[in-house]
Amino acid sequence: MELKIVWQQSSNDPENVNNLAAIAQWWMSLNGKEVAWCQRLISPGQDLDTINWEPQKFDEKFLINNPQLRGITLYWMKPGVIVEKNTTPEKLVLNNLHQQLYIYPKSQPGVVYRVGFPEIKYQTLELQNPQVELKMMGDRYFLILTDQEQKVIVKSVISTADIEKLQEPLS
Repeated sequence: MELKIVWQQSSNDPENVNNLAAIAQWWMSLNGKEVAWCQRLISPGQDLDTINWEPQKFDEKFLINNPQLRGITLYWMKPGVIVEKNTTPEKLVLNNLHQQLYIYPKSQPGVVYRVGFPEIKYQTLELQNPQVELKMMGDRYFLILTDQEQKVIVKSVISTADIEKLQEPLS
């Protein structure tokens, strides 16, 4: 599963159609679930990571009903509202890791919507000077971090691609 799936209108990317299908499948899977719907103003070309997504006054949480993709237009309904809502995007970015869809509406070039599950709060565990081991067991690699002081061991299965990512900043 790709961490980010991007669809852009008029893109020549050969995966554009498949990306839209994957995004549509995710969008429809939201039916009956609570979502957080946030809207932010953006500058042209602004990176998603630089946007302040802290809760703001007009952010909404609601149970999304009947989310569909027809053509390239996203449709949905809110509980208790009989009018179907829609937006036609210029670009869609699905972040699979955080289960959030970023919608760049064609009609509002200076806006991005973020739709996803209400924010997941991850627990952060800070290790001070842990012992680091990399072990191969069978065909799997394990990264093992041991913090003697806190009496904590963290084991993570990692791929060879992950090992290469870890080595990049060190070279």
